[in-house]
Amino acid sequence: MLKTDCFVGVHFKFFNHMALASSPHQTYIPLPSSNSGGRHADHEVVLKPVPIYIISHESQLPATFLNPSPKNEMVVGLDCEGVDLCRYGTLCIVQLAFPDAIYLVDAVRGGRKLINACKPALESVYVTKVIHDCKRDSEALHYQFGIKLHNVMDTQIAYYLIEEQLGKKSTQDGHISFVRLLADPRYCGISYVEKKEVRSLLKEDPQFWTYRPLSELMVRAAADDVRFLPYVFHKMMENLSEESLWRLAVRGSLCCRCFCISDNEYADWPAIPSIPEFLNVERDTLEDEILSILDVPPGKMGRVIGRKGSSILSIKESCKAEILISGSKGAPDKVFIIGPLKQVRKAEAMLRGRML
Repeated sequence: MLKTDCFVGVHFKFFNHMALASSPHQTYIPLPSSNSGGRHADHEVVLKPVPIYIISHESQLPATFLNPSPKNEMVVGLDCEGVDLCRYGTLCIVQLAFPDAIYLVDAVRGGRKLINACKPALESVYVTKVIHDCKRDSEALHYQFGIKLHNVMDTQIAYYLIEEQLGKKSTQDGHISFVRLLADPRYCGISYVEKKEVRSLLKEDPQFWTYRPLSELMVRAAADDVRFLPYVFHKMMENLSEESLWRLAVRGSLCCRCFCISDNEYADWPAIPSIPEFLNVERDTLEDEILSILDVPPGKMGRVIGRKGSSILSIKESCKAEILISGSKGAPDKVFIIGPLKQVRKAEAMLRGRML
C-alpha cells in the first residue's frame, strides 16, 4: 500500500528498532521530532517500523488502553471501517494507531464483547482520539454499540482552524479530504493514491470489509488510514492558538454527537467544554458554540438543499456555521447546524425561510 518513499520535499531517516513483536504484518509510522530520539532537521521524517496486530479478543489490547487513567494519558489514531458506515450499517474494524503498534480491532470476529471492551477508552477524557471527520464513525459506534465517542482531536476541524488563523478562506463545502490533508507538506506531504484504489474496490464490492481472514490488502489499507494520524496531531498542535484549541475541543464534541440524535438533549453525553478562564482574548469576542437540529417538513428537503446544493451553499456563505444533511444514511428529515450561537440562529432562520 502506501510507499515509504513518497514524502514530498523531505528526507527519510529510519529509526533503529529491535526485532518487532511477533506479527506477520508491519508498517512504518512517522515520529514527531520530540519522540524521535535525537535531533533531526525540519525537512527530515523519521520512520519507525511497528507491527500490525489483528485483534479478536480484548486480552490482545494494551491494558493501559482498556483501563484509562490520568496516570497513563495517551494519544491514539482512530478510524473505523465497515459496510455503509452509519447507524444502520455494519462496523467491521476499529483501527488504533499507537506509537509502537497498529491494532486492527476485528468487530466481525470479536463481536460486541470486543468493541464494548474498548468503550471506556473511546469515551475517556484520558485518551485523545485523533480522527479525520468523526461524524459517521461516532454515529456507527453510538447506534451499534452504545458508545458516546468523546475527547476527539478531529484533524478536519483542526485544519480549518489553522487556515482561519492564517486569514485564509475555507472552501465552499468546508471539508478537506484525508488524501488532501496528507498531501499538505505542513503535515505529511505524501501522495496517498492507494486510497482511491480502495474506494474503487468498495464501489465494486460494498462487502469488502466483511471478508475474513483479512487479506494483505485489507490489512495495509486499514493501517494506512491511521498510521499518520498521531504525527499529524503533533504537527497541528504546534500551530493551534489557545482559542483554536478550545474551539477544536468544542467542535469535536459537537461533531461526535451530531448524527447521534438524542431525546434528552444529550444529557447523558459528556459536557461540552466551556470557555476557559485562562483564555487570553477579549471575552466579548467569544461565543459559545452549539449544535442545532432542525426538522424538515415532508417534501421540503429539496427546497432546503437547492439545485446541486445551491441553497445550502448560499446559507453557508452568509453564516459562519457548518450545515450538514444526514441523508438516507441517517435521519433524512433533519438538518444539523454547528457553529457560534448567533451564526447558528441566523442559519436556522434562513433555513426555515426555505421551508415555507
